[in-house]
Amino acid sequence: MSLIKVKEHLKQYGIENRIVELDESSASVKEAAHALHTNEAAIAKSIAMMIDNEPSIIVLAGDMKLDNHKFKEEFHVKAKMLPFEETEAIVGHAPGGVCPFGVNENVKIYLDESLKAHDFVYPACGSSNSAIKLSLDELEKISKPVKWVNVGKGKDE
Repeated sequence: MSLIKVKEHLKQYGIENRIVELDESSASVKEAAHALHTNEAAIAKSIAMMIDNEPSIIVLAGDMKLDNHKFKEEFHVKAKMLPFEETEAIVGHAPGGVCPFGVNENVKIYLDESLKAHDFVYPACGSSNSAIKLSLDELEKISKPVKWVNVGKGKDE
C-alpha cells in the first residue's frame, strides 16, 4: 500500500518509473547500500519523529546520526522517535520504508544539511525493498521540506 502511495506521489513529477524494487531488503542503511551497490553515506535515511506533537520526518545522509544537542537547539524540544508499532499509522509508511514522499497529509519534512555532501541520494519508496536515485534538487522539489536543518553528526563525532 505504501509503495503504491509513493508511486502515485512521484507520478506527479513523471519519475515513478525510476523506483527500483529490489529482490533483497533495503530496510536498513547497511542493507540498502549493499542492495543498491553504493556507500552508506549516499542512502537518504528517514527518521520518523514527533516534534511539538506534530509528526515529522527528518532525512539525513545514511552515515549520520541524529545529534540530540543540535536537535534541541533547532526545535527546542527533546528528540523523540515514533514508536515502531505506531509509525505506519502516523506517517503513512512502516519502519524500513519510511520516506519523505507519499506521507500522510499532516507530516512535516525536514532535510538535513548532511545530504548536501552528495550529488545523488537514495531514499526508500515506502517499502522495505524499494528506493529511488534522486539529485538533491529533485529530493527538495518532491519532498517539499519545511526547511533544511543541521541536526546530524558523524559516527565519529
